[in-house]
Amino acid sequence: MSKKGVLYLFVFLFFCNVCSVIAQNISKEKQPLAKILNYIEGKYKVNFTYVDQTIKDKELQLPKEFLTLAELITFLKKETNLDFILLEDNNIVISKRINPLSSFITQKLEEIIITNYLTKGIFKKSDGKIVIETEKFGILPGLIEPDILQTIQALPGILSVDETVSNINVRGGTHDQNLILWDGIKMHQSGHFFGLVSAFNPYLTKSVNVSKNGTSVKYGDGVSSVIDIQQSNNLDQEAKAGAGFNLIHADGFAKIPLNNKTELQVSARRSITDFIFTPTYDQYLQRVFQDSDFSNNQQSTNNIVSSNEEFYFYDIATKFLYDITDTDQLRFNFLTINNNLSYDQKSIENNTDNVFKNKLIQNNLVSSIEYLKYWNSTLTTTAQVYLSNYDLNATNFDVINAQRLNQENEVKDLGIKINATNHVDENLKLHGGYQFNEVIVSNIEDVNTPSFRSVVKEVNRTHSIYGEAEFTSANKNTYARIGIRTNYIEKFSEFFTEPRLSVSHKLDNNFRLEFLAEFKSQTTSQIIDLQNDFLGIEKRRWILSNNDDDVPIIKSQQGAVGIHYNKNKLLISAEAFIKNVEGITTRSQGFQNQFQFVNAIGKYQVKGIDFLINKQFKTISTWLSYSFSKNDYKFDNLNNGNSFANNLDIRHALTFAGTYTLDDLKLALGVNWHSGKPTTTPLENQNTTTNLIEYNTPNNERLKDYLRTDLSATYELQFSKTVDASIGVSIWNLLDKKNSINTYYVTDDDNTINKVENRSLGITPNVSFRVKF
Repeated sequence: MSKKGVLYLFVFLFFCNVCSVIAQNISKEKQPLAKILNYIEGKYKVNFTYVDQTIKDKELQLPKEFLTLAELITFLKKETNLDFILLEDNNIVISKRINPLSSFITQKLEEIIITNYLTKGIFKKSDGKIVIETEKFGILPGLIEPDILQTIQALPGILSVDETVSNINVRGGTHDQNLILWDGIKMHQSGHFFGLVSAFNPYLTKSVNVSKNGTSVKYGDGVSSVIDIQQSNNLDQEAKAGAGFNLIHADGFAKIPLNNKTELQVSARRSITDFIFTPTYDQYLQRVFQDSDFSNNQQSTNNIVSSNEEFYFYDIATKFLYDITDTDQLRFNFLTINNNLSYDQKSIENNTDNVFKNKLIQNNLVSSIEYLKYWNSTLTTTAQVYLSNYDLNATNFDVINAQRLNQENEVKDLGIKINATNHVDENLKLHGGYQFNEVIVSNIEDVNTPSFRSVVKEVNRTHSIYGEAEFTSANKNTYARIGIRTNYIEKFSEFFTEPRLSVSHKLDNNFRLEFLAEFKSQTTSQIIDLQNDFLGIEKRRWILSNNDDDVPIIKSQQGAVGIHYNKNKLLISAEAFIKNVEGITTRSQGFQNQFQFVNAIGKYQVKGIDFLINKQFKTISTWLSYSFSKNDYKFDNLNNGNSFANNLDIRHALTFAGTYTLDDLKLALGVNWHSGKPTTTPLENQNTTTNLIEYNTPNNERLKDYLRTDLSATYELQFSKTVDASIGVSIWNLLDKKNSINTYYVTDDDNTINKVENRSLGITPNVSFRVKF
């Protein structure tokens, strides 16, 4: 080789060595995790899902080029101290690690099979339940805030025949057949403004799990559904706060780290309706009080005037989190929910004004303490003690008869829950536990003229044990959960055994088959004695089963089979179901016909199908849901033992809606339609010798079809790096459709039959403003 060639070779080798050193130095330089994730997404064809705050300030070196995806995930976990959970379709969820054992504790078996179900922040799990994560929640028609109990009514098979969150009907069931839990505590009140606003502040809520069938055996009660509301349970180590208002209420929340082991979470909300009269409040007022003593007395011809109404509501929630060690956690919860209404009734007699104050107070006060222990990488135990106290108190004056009526309904629910979870391996998880509940229900009525006082107090204690196994196949195509729960009711000395099953199998890359079944029972229910109880606003009162011919234990059996097609952001889902519920009473069904004052025991059966088609584009999500169901009563002592339509028999229900997202702007528009609920009409020819109304066969006709169009829009603002804000506008019932949601008949002094019609909300605007920092 010539000298010139040697020189060229030397220069080339020197250059390569320099480049190698430079490359090594570059690879050793730490870079922001967000930048590295973008690089990995392009190279490995995966998608990362995370909250920006989770990866903030995380830096690491660029991983080696030759790592497999599994090796890469292990490397990222080690370097960032975060959890990287690989889902199907190469989606990877990044979350903060609870403690050194969290990688074993994460609910890996409950795989997410559908993301962004209807809208952002709603998921469907492999065990059949729907999960709503409020922090990630997008937008739904008519909603500008993630109202928990309004949101779940967007799901197929769930609606409210009277547009309230205190009367949610899941596949033809009454509201008291829903088990509503707040951090594991059973709630007996779910609404503000007597049902028009959810009673649960969403801004400290981590997730809401909704199960219509095939529920876990750790849940008792709730023969129709389980709505499990879970608060944030992890230390964020970062202060967060927010506040906002709309035309009904104002609220605020804060997460306050006290040190590296403790955190305080606080939220509060209060109505502004007793300070400011808004168009939204005007519509709510008309809707709530249209069939109450307050409105009826205003229309009276007996020189009685109702005035000076004062209404407000509030809720306060606190949670104290204490991580004693990396493997021991302590949690304290407190929540109070309150509705307060009062108004004056004035009668004018002999030029003298007599003023009487009517009032209605509704409150649910709960508290709990929970201890969680991670024994090792496979075994976890939790223990919780809670107390839930519900109180409904009313004072009602009958001015004409100079009568005062006091009514009270109180529920004290003491619960103890102990649960153990063993992660045998990545494919099998075992659960077992014990639960104890003592429920005391009191009903008091006190009348001054004639003097009368009734106090009824019932106590029930239930012991429950359960066991459950969760399995997922090695190829992740099959998920199965099977369990059995046994309840022993002390009062009746009876055992009730309840098997539950949830199976999901992936037929190929696009189709998934699902089968759900369960047996359930419950000992608490709500009844209506008289339609004007509690001022005609909160008519329902809680009672306990006595297991005889008066109030039996409610039992249910239901099964469902479904098939789901999911490809290229197109979801087509169909689920057929059947549900049998026995042990219901006529007083729990709200009859306002010939059965209004009859006490009979019966059952109902509902059969139907829920269908959904949901297509998502880059900025648009649109869906069409349709439910068909046939829901029939059967009371042996009524209607000659023949079946007839259930009061909640909504035969057809259809929703067509869509959302549009462009940068910080979100829009939603939706149309809701369903067939009218059944109603009973009087006979044309009445017996004039009595003032009793004679009716046709029960539920012989239906109300007119229900139609409502909703619109909502939100816009995100960023004032600084740490302060965000949002503005929202919504219109409920955009077309101001006059929907009839109930009708019944009464007689006046002349024995003339009059039809009373209750209407839904009219056009109802709302505006909100929120700030987070």
